Amino acid sequence: MNDKSSIKIPQGLTVAGVDEAGRGPLAGPVFAAAVILDPMRPIAGLADSKVLSESKRDSLYPIIKENALSWSIAQASVAEIDELNILHATLLAMQRAVEGLHIQPDEVLVDGNRLPKLSMSAQAIVKGDSKVQAISAASILAKVERDKLMVDYHRHYPEFSFHVHKGYGTRQHLAEIERFGFLDVHRKTFNPVKTMLMQQ
Repeated sequence: MNDKSSIKIPQGLTVAGVDEAGRGPLAGPVFAAAVILDPMRPIAGLADSKVLSESKRDSLYPIIKENALSWSIAQASVAEIDELNILHATLLAMQRAVEGLHIQPDEVLVDGNRLPKLSMSAQAIVKGDSKVQAISAASILAKVERDKLMVDYHRHYPEFSFHVHKGYGTRQHLAEIERFGFLDVHRKTFNPVKTMLMQQ
């Protein structure tokens, strides 16, 4: 883990880490997770989900759920993303994740530079997913949960390779949109769907 000198957490407080997954893709909801780790049950291998392999994330996912004091996964829908914009929808998903914890934390540490509306003390920590283990755990839960949904999308829409590109704007995904059009699960305020709608 990186230097934690700028992260001020009084001893004895119950701390939740919060992170999101799916801000950038063209399809699907944005996910967020909140995790309160148990200091008596440390989890080896926690890191920012983006630097872990898919198999490593998948193996840590049940371990985090089994060993954390509390965890919660939430989302903001495609409709909410299009209505609110992706930033505010992400903050809404984070708020829902914290509210879903069955233990109310004293302090919430959120990855990034913006905070959701919360009833308790909170800190925004840039690159927190590489600095705070609870945020790392949250990033893993959110990422794995979102990837599961993308695999499910592929089953429903087999002409789209959601299981491969996970909804991101890859060349393959853009070609699929060009060929088959957009789906209800695509974000209408994200290009190229936004441009296609304007041209109709």
